[in-house]
Amino acid sequence: MKLTRTKIVLAAMMVLFSVGLFAQANSSVQENQSAQGHRFHPGMMDHMGRYLQLSDAQKARVKQIRANEKPTITPLMQQLHENQKQLRDLEQSGTFDEAKVRALAAEQAQIQTNLTVEKSRTRTQIFALLTPEQKTKAIEMSNRREQRFQKHVEQKAEPVQ
Repeated sequence: MKLTRTKIVLAAMMVLFSVGLFAQANSSVQENQSAQGHRFHPGMMDHMGRYLQLSDAQKARVKQIRANEKPTITPLMQQLHENQKQLRDLEQSGTFDEAKVRALAAEQAQIQTNLTVEKSRTRTQIFALLTPEQKTKAIEMSNRREQRFQKHVEQKAEPVQ
């Protein structure tokens, strides 16, 4: 039961992080991509903002939270990108150097850990802005997303006949 609650909270945090992106929907896609390491469709951000019925004050505060975190997250995303490039270059060199791969993997794990902490901090701050009703809706949205993801994983795991 506790594990399920933890998954729900983490999923809710993912949704809320996306809501944070909604607040910057007017920003360029490139800016969101460099700050988050992902591409987000503006329509998705609009949907989440409407679904949670964020007030203008909430949108402004989310935007401020994300702006405060950006100077920390952006360099981490750049470090991760550079690490991945080094790994690709190593793989394409034609020789396998396990020691170098392990060193890059360990570096990547540390960068991803730092990113996870920073993104979790941001999500937690955003979640705290929501009303109880918005929190409930965010959790419901996360649960539906988790169910769709789990169904997708199960379908991929089925043997091909």
